[in-house]
Amino acid sequence: MTRTRLLAALVMAPAVILAVLLAPTPLLAALAAAVFLIALWEWLRLAEISDTLARTALLACNVALMAALAWGSRTRDGGSLALLQLAVVIGVGWWLLALLWLRHPGFAAAHDGPARMAKLAAGSLAVIPAWCALALIHATPPNGHRWLLLALCLVWAADTGAYFAGRRFGGRWFGGRRLAPRISPNKTLEGLAGGLLLVLLVALAGAPLAGASATQLPAVALVALATALAAVLGDLFESLLKRQAGVKDAGDLIPGHGGLLDRLDSVLAALPVFALGKAWLGF
Repeated sequence: MTRTRLLAALVMAPAVILAVLLAPTPLLAALAAAVFLIALWEWLRLAEISDTLARTALLACNVALMAALAWGSRTRDGGSLALLQLAVVIGVGWWLLALLWLRHPGFAAAHDGPARMAKLAAGSLAVIPAWCALALIHATPPNGHRWLLLALCLVWAADTGAYFAGRRFGGRWFGGRRLAPRISPNKTLEGLAGGLLLVLLVALAGAPLAGASATQLPAVALVALATALAAVLGDLFESLLKRQAGVKDAGDLIPGHGGLLDRLDSVLAALPVFALGKAWLGF
């Protein structure tokens, strides 16, 4: 399985990097919309919407909202980022609320209408702001494509650092305490620490390549750490959804990795936080 995961990653990572660095923002946003909507389709499955027609209708509503945001951002002079910025703020607000949801993992665990509605709303609040954040970061001059790549690298670093630190040091530094034992028992505090450390190193190494000055590095480091914590939040939230749905993976689209949502759960939470932090701290 590890070999399959590695081969799949070797195919996906270069494709993502090339798209981020070479594609114009409208094309990248269109490609990302297709990918994010597939992840949303899988989210609807975790929300126990089993009827294909119902899932298609719900997905169409989200497509219409994305189209409205794109259309509303057009101006005679080229475009306005105001709607995307508003969506990013809403997205960050949603993930702060998600912290409360994780504190009470029994919320919306029932297999009934209100629980499904809560998970449906959560899906749209996770996917659409993340898509807006991706477009916003990429479209912001002068080096938006580099900053977006750095944001994605931070997510990958958080996941990679947590995996290897957890395997090597799990249970040794914090008395065996787990990060979220009721949601994802295998995640350790040592893994979290290792992920944050690697994220910090990647941020400090990559920010100058994206155009950050030496005086901006502390701000970049702060936003990078917040982005990494958001990535962990997104991963835990999807783990909660899978636990409540009684499934191991959100899908089976990617060999060795599960579904697209299994690869994007951290990205969905991380991108709005990075976009807001970058705009707020001005780098």
